[in-house]
Amino acid sequence: MSEYKSDLLRLLDERGYIHQMTDAAGLDSLASKQVVPGYIGFDATAPSLHVGSLVQIMMLRRLQQAGHKPVVLMGGGTTRIGDPTGRDESRKMLTDETIESNIASIRTIFDRMLTFGDGPTDAVMVNNHDWLGRLGYIELLQEVGTHFTVNRMLTFDSVKLRLEREQPMTFLEFNYMILQGYDFWHLAGEMGVRLQMGGSDQWGNIVNGIELSRRKDGLEVFGVTTPLLTTADGAKMGKTAAGAVWLNDDQLPAYDFWQYWRNADDRDVGKFLRLFTDLPLDEIARLEALEGSEINAAKVVLANEVTRLVRGEEAASTAEATASATFAGGGVGEDLPELALPAAGLPLVDALVGIGFAASKGEAKRLVAGGGARIDGEQVRDEGYLIPGGAEVRISSGKKKHGVLRP
Repeated sequence: MSEYKSDLLRLLDERGYIHQMTDAAGLDSLASKQVVPGYIGFDATAPSLHVGSLVQIMMLRRLQQAGHKPVVLMGGGTTRIGDPTGRDESRKMLTDETIESNIASIRTIFDRMLTFGDGPTDAVMVNNHDWLGRLGYIELLQEVGTHFTVNRMLTFDSVKLRLEREQPMTFLEFNYMILQGYDFWHLAGEMGVRLQMGGSDQWGNIVNGIELSRRKDGLEVFGVTTPLLTTADGAKMGKTAAGAVWLNDDQLPAYDFWQYWRNADDRDVGKFLRLFTDLPLDEIARLEALEGSEINAAKVVLANEVTRLVRGEEAASTAEATASATFAGGGVGEDLPELALPAAGLPLVDALVGIGFAASKGEAKRLVAGGGARIDGEQVRDEGYLIPGGAEVRISSGKKKHGVLRP
């Protein structure tokens, strides 16, 4: 852990948010002397962001907690192009109406997590379609295009990986990094934004914006990225057998959201508490030191705290009460039906029949297709899903039938 002068970098460092910085000493000095407006961009490809975006939202929250100004940039313009980073194929084009509806829905998440207003450290939300939509193509080429070389653009992972896999990249997508760089330059000039933050996969895009700002206007701006966030078993954060873990209520019930955190791997509890809650570090250290079955108490705290931040107090308390009523005494209960779970695993359809929740495989498949099957509280809609062996698993049919698969 480095010794930083500013509250901002100390906070980000001690909670594990920092992966790369373009100029740590320069940002540290600036943040210790003045309010630093900083932004993160979010494209509006769906009505909700998912858990994979939560670390970025928390970065903006930490920025505000340290006395600085969060700028939430909604990609109303860049969503029309699609970020090629980490993608093997082109993104589906959305209508203007869909994008605007998605932005309005996503805004509700930020309203819970940040304090908006007109004050010097109050958060603001802006839409890059407001300036990108006014750019004429020739003017863009003249004003921005001369500062980017194709040679350098081809070295960025977002382009290089797509080409190496022989997956097509449209010329439209190829321009994404130019427009993201333009965003940083525009926000720096119009709003005094001095910092862009993002995931580690955004490093190249952030550097582009910094270089463009320096070349055009001599502006000193900074970049910070977070580590690639995976669970202890190597899975991408926010992905489950049932699909994405959405932040909005309309896309995922509060109980399922709560259960996602309650089911965290023991090894992830401390990291998740630091990244996704406001609990003091000494309390987090106490919780992550718990061993054996006691670590489940820390997981309940994690689930409550994250659900409270993202969904609200009522959602957190209701979800915990539902979990307690369903899985009293640690989640198994002596009266629940049981079925042996082979080491090699067991197909979900077979498990539903074997434990008595379906009379036939056909009925079990219909149950899965209808969203009635759950594994450890998570809805599973893949009728071919294989329940992994080696650990005790809770299986449910609807909200009232529950059972246990034991190795």
